Amino acid sequence: MRVIVAAGGTGGHIYPALAIIERIKQQDKNSEILYVGTTDRMEKDIVPARGISFVGVSIEGLNRKNIFSNFSVLCKFFKAIQKSKEIINEFKPDIVIGVGGYITAPVLYAAHKMHIKTMIHEQNSIPGLSNKFLSRFVDTICVSLPGSIQYFPKNKTVYTGNPRSEEILNIKKISKTKFGFSASKKLVLIVMGSLGSTTMTKKLKEAISHFDNKNYQVLVITGKAYYDDYKDIKIPKNVVLLPFTEELIQVMKDTDLMVSRAGASTISEITGIGLPSILVPSPYVTHNHQYMNAKELEDAGACQILEENKFEPETLCRKIEDILYDKELYFSMRKASESFGVKDSLTKIYGEIVKLVGE
Repeated sequence: MRVIVAAGGTGGHIYPALAIIERIKQQDKNSEILYVGTTDRMEKDIVPARGISFVGVSIEGLNRKNIFSNFSVLCKFFKAIQKSKEIINEFKPDIVIGVGGYITAPVLYAAHKMHIKTMIHEQNSIPGLSNKFLSRFVDTICVSLPGSIQYFPKNKTVYTGNPRSEEILNIKKISKTKFGFSASKKLVLIVMGSLGSTTMTKKLKEAISHFDNKNYQVLVITGKAYYDDYKDIKIPKNVVLLPFTEELIQVMKDTDLMVSRAGASTISEITGIGLPSILVPSPYVTHNHQYMNAKELEDAGACQILEENKFEPETLCRKIEDILYDKELYFSMRKASESFGVKDSLTKIYGEIVKLVGE
C-alpha cells in the first residue's frame, strides 16, 4: 500500500498522524509512506527524524482578523494545490489521509480531483476550517469525539476515537518515585501545554505556595520557555517542577489527577489512561474548541472545567481535594474518562483505510 499522510502545525495533528503511519507499517510491511507537511512548522523536523519520507509545501492559514491580507494566502493555496498534484502524480498513492492543519486542504483537495481515495481525521469536538471544507470531497471522515459527528455528512463519518488512545496502551508506566515522590501519596500532574503558557505561568506561580503541607504531591511541567520564571518563588517539599519530560505518558500512568489544557491530543491521552481531570481550556484557540472538547467530557462526568479567568489558587485546591478525597466521585470520573478512551482507535482507523483501498 502506498500512502500519503498530510498533517501539520501542532503536535495535536502530527502525533496522531505518526500513530496512524506506525500502524500502517506494522500491518503492511511493504507499505510506502510519504508525509506532506508545511515548510516552516514542527513537522519539518519531527517527521524526518523518525525516518519517514517528508515533503514540505508552502502554505498559510487564513487571517481571520484582517481579511484583506488573505489575497496572498489564497494565492499560496492554489499554488499548493498544484504542488500537491505534482507530488501525488509522482508518488502514485493508493490513499491520501489528512490528520489536521491547513496543509491538509490543498493536498486532499488535489487527491480528490485526481480520483484518489481520501480520508480525514478530526481530533477536536468542533472541526477546523480545513476539515469543514474537505468534508464535501473526501470518502471517509474519522472523528475523535462523538460530538463531532453532527458537523459532518453522517453517511461517511465514523467514530474511531483519537489514534493516540490506542497507541498509549503499550507505553510502560514509570513510577512517580523516579521524580522524588512518595509511592504512598496521591500525585496531581499539572501541564499547561507542551510549550507552557504566559497567563497560566503567572497563575500557577501564585498557586504553588497553596500546595504546601497538603497530603498529596504535585508535579508541574512548566514548559521550557517558562521554567526560569519560577526561580523567584519558594517551592514546597511536596511539589516538583520540571521544564519538560519525554516521559509524560509514562508518569501519567502513575498519576491520580491531571490538571491541563483541553487540546485534542491531551484529551486522548487522559481518556486513554482513564484519568480524572480538571481541564483549563485555552480561550485563545479558534472557535473556542478546547472548551467544547472539555464540555463533552464534563457532561459525561469525566472532568471538571476550570476556566482560565476563574483560575484562582483556592478554587484549584478545592477542586483537587473534592475529587481526590471523595472516593465515589473519583471512581465515577475515572470510569467516565475511560469510556471516552477508544481502546482500539488505530485498529478502527486502519480498518477504514483497508475498506477504501481494498485488501
